[in-house]
Amino acid sequence: QGQLVESGGALVQTGGSLRLSCAASGRSFNDNVMGWFRQGPGKEREFVAAISIGGRSTSYGNSAKGRFTISRDNDKNMLYLQMDSLKPEDTAVYYCAARGRPITVLARDHRAYSFWGQGTQVTVSS
Repeated sequence: QGQLVESGGALVQTGGSLRLSCAASGRSFNDNVMGWFRQGPGKEREFVAAISIGGRSTSYGNSAKGRFTISRDNDKNMLYLQMDSLKPEDTAVYYCAARGRPITVLARDHRAYSFWGQGTQVTVSS
């Protein structure tokens, strides 16, 4: 079935940067559209970014545009999220996710993703 495991979450000050990683194991996700979502306290799960199978196409949620960058390394079976200019409202648990094959649409709805990691906490202090 495969697993997705996030890492890189931490406590960081406003204006700082973090790089989240998502490692795939048990199977390759190189043929899956992948994405990042987040869920803050008392909030619904929110789309952050998605990336195509080959990595050439990306899509970002409004809160991530201009500050976050999604990327993938298919040779290493890894997904990344570079987050810059962090704000307190970015505080959330961040999840990586993968769509089922052979779907290629960069969906923004979390219900379109079939595989999920356990999440990593990002806390931005003011």
